[in-house]
Amino acid sequence: MTQTISITYKELLDAAEAEIETLTVEEAKALLHDETCVFIDIRDIRELDKSGRIPGSVHAPRGMLEFWVCPTSPYHRDVFAQDKKYIFFCAGGWRSALATQQMQRMGLAPVAHIEGGYSAWLAAGGEVDINEISDPV
Repeated sequence: MTQTISITYKELLDAAEAEIETLTVEEAKALLHDETCVFIDIRDIRELDKSGRIPGSVHAPRGMLEFWVCPTSPYHRDVFAQDKKYIFFCAGGWRSALATQQMQRMGLAPVAHIEGGYSAWLAAGGEVDINEISDPV
């Protein structure tokens, strides 16, 4: 049986972008050292190892995000219980748009994501750390 996909990934992304705050790279760069913000890197660990990370960012793999955010989950991480703005990013901005939408729907606030993701961050000359990772454990 052939699958019939009724909503395309592009439609999902458009819907997410209509609901969430999207920061330009320049806006995000201006918030990097703001102690009221937490940068959340949802990329796969292999992506971080290959291309580095934004300094001070917290790695929260996309597959665990809902569980780490929810305080009733046995996997909850305290980093998500702070009164801060959460700025999500992935490699290109697609996963982070969907993740930001989901976190907003769960009640995490305020949240935003970086337009163009880590690739745009690199292209704009954003700070990069090749060796360090902040793990919320």
